[in-house]
This record gives sequence, C-alpha cells and structure tokens, in this order.
Amino acid sequence: MPAKNLKVCLDEEDIVKKEQIVCSLGVFAHNEAANIVPLLQALTTQKLKRAEIAEIIVVSSASTDGTDELVEAFAEKDPRITLIRQAKREGKSSAINLFLAKAVSPILIVISGDVIPAPTTIEKLALAFLDPKVGASGGRPLPVNPQNTFMGFAVHLLWRLHHRMALISPKLGEMIAFRRLMDSIPAESAVDEASIEAIVRAQGLELRYVPGAIINNKGPLNLKDFIKQRRRIQNGHLWLKKHQDYSVVSQDGGTLFRILLAELFQYPASAPKVFAVMALEMYCRMLGSWDFHVKGKNPFAWDIARSTKDLKK
Repeated sequence: MPAKNLKVCLDEEDIVKKEQIVCSLGVFAHNEAANIVPLLQALTTQKLKRAEIAEIIVVSSASTDGTDELVEAFAEKDPRITLIRQAKREGKSSAINLFLAKAVSPILIVISGDVIPAPTTIEKLALAFLDPKVGASGGRPLPVNPQNTFMGFAVHLLWRLHHRMALISPKLGEMIAFRRLMDSIPAESAVDEASIEAIVRAQGLELRYVPGAIINNKGPLNLKDFIKQRRRIQNGHLWLKKHQDYSVVSQDGGTLFRILLAELFQYPASAPKVFAVMALEMYCRMLGSWDFHVKGKNPFAWDIARSTKDLKK
C-alpha cells in the first residue's frame, strides 16, 4: 500500500477511535413479555463501529405479565442492562423522564418496547450526530403486518406516507435519538417523540431522518385497535400544538396532499383502497379532535392496542 494511502487509512482509524458516539438506550415497556427478549437481543447484538452503547435502561410501567422477570434474567448476561420498575402507569412521557434522570450519555435513544431495530440501526442513528447542527435523528419504521388484508394495507400505506413525508420534512417516530438538551419532557404529552422534536427545534437544532435505520414494528390487526391508536395520536398532536406551540408535518394539509398524489401516481391501481384508508384516517382525526376540544381528554396514559404487541404473530 502506498505511504499516502496508508496514512489516510490510519487517520480514518484515529477518527473512529476519537469520535466514539456514546449512547444510552431507553426501552419503555408495559406488558411487553412477547417482545422484550427479542428486542433486548437485537439491541445487545447491534453492529457498531463509531457508536457505543453505554447502557440500556428498561423502564417497565406496572407490567404484570412477566416482563420484569424477563428483563432481570437477560440483565444477568449483560451488565449494561438496568431495570426501573414504575409502580403505576403514568404514560410513556413520564417513563421517559425516569430514563432522562438515570441516563449518563450525551446521546439518548428512546425505544418503544414493541419494536425490533435492524442490526445497524443504532449506528446509523448515532452517526447523524457527527453533524453538530443535528439535535435529533429517527429511522424508518417498517411494519411486519401482512398486506393481503385491508388493515394490513392501511398500516403499510400510513408508514409509506410517513416515509414520503419524512423525506420532505423530518418526522421521527417509534425510535428517536437526541442530544441531551433537557432534563425532562412534558409528562402529559401523548406524543413523546413529537414533544422531543419540539424541544430540539426550539434549541435551533435540526432533525435528521435516516431512512436506512430500519425499525420493524407492528400495526393494528383490527379496526378497533386502528381507530384507538389513530384517535389518540390526533388528540396528542392537538395537545402538542396548544402546550408546546409545535405542529408536526403530518398536520400540514399541503404536504399531505403532495405525498398522497405521489402515492397514487406510483400505485394507481390501489386508489380505491387508498381513498378508503384516508376516509378512515379522517374519521379517526375527527374523533381525536372531538376528544380534545369537546371532552377535554388527554390520553397520555393510553389504552393499549393489544394487537400491535407481538411481532412474531
């Protein structure tokens, strides 16, 4: 190898050593016995070069299905894992605040207990912070639902639209990495990732969407759970606008129209099903708006959509 090329390689190795991006992972669980072990396996076997996982803090909120015992057993094999038991369910944002108080790293990653990241997802999210302008990064959720049912089509459609939207204006979900900019987030928020987005933006930092950072998740299998989930999200976004003066991009009608046209252009044969899903989404948003404006409801400790919990089924 020529001396000049050798020096370049050595310099790159030094950069890798000097610019280790140290992360604390927070996993948030309520009765996640079906998924918690595969999730911890996925996190502890991540393929890392510049990123380093200093700790994995599992906050289990009033779990009664054996989740805590599974975490404790797994922690015996990996000392990075710590379990925090929250006696009462007070919402995911409240659980995130417990994580923020405990975590030690400059980069924090919030992970829902019902997802599975791909082997390189942590590394890819962490690399975004080599840019000092970036305050938060998020990956691309990909549902494992079969697409041969209407509900499966609906779930895949919404996440495809999320992807299209995030390419235009970053919208982070399911798993979000961020700089330690705050001691807490609003405990009453039902949309924790969006609340973190708001804080990052308020600090003058950017969001970075990393489509190659894959996060496998599972959408609702039935209409009842779909409506429950989408209704709660709309309510949470309205709360966010009122209390943090922040609107996510999915609330922008112009952007929604633009990505919908792109979807129809790419998949014209699916137009009837697309319009049916959009009608259902509008109905859910109306229900969420009714809950917020009329009933004064804030579902920060929300009713679980059970059919989203086991990625293997």
